[in-house]
Amino acid sequence: MLEGYFPVLVFILFGLAFGCVPVLLGWLVGPSRPDAEKLSAFECGFEPFEDARMKFDVRYYLIAIIFILFDLEIAFLLPWATIFSEIVNTPEIKLFGFIEMMVFIGILVIGYVYAWAKGALEWE
Repeated sequence: MLEGYFPVLVFILFGLAFGCVPVLLGWLVGPSRPDAEKLSAFECGFEPFEDARMKFDVRYYLIAIIFILFDLEIAFLLPWATIFSEIVNTPEIKLFGFIEMMVFIGILVIGYVYAWAKGALEWE
């Protein structure tokens, strides 16, 4: 009755071995030379010098959000770029595909210019 579950058990054991063996090997074989620099905490780009509940500079988070937004821009541009030859070779959607992407890039350029004008891209 339980013979049907043997492949599942083998799969689970292989999965656990595949995940745990490299971690254990790294822990056993890897060099362990701790020093003050390695053991110091490093969070959010600032060295720890005060209480953990201190306020962080908003610019750090603003740069991170702007990076994510422009990174997502590539996620929308890549599919369009992969089918660009199909868009160009199809007369019915040639102009529509071009205008559609120019509107998208125009919105991104306006956002980029706005962020630049507000000083969001400057780091002091």
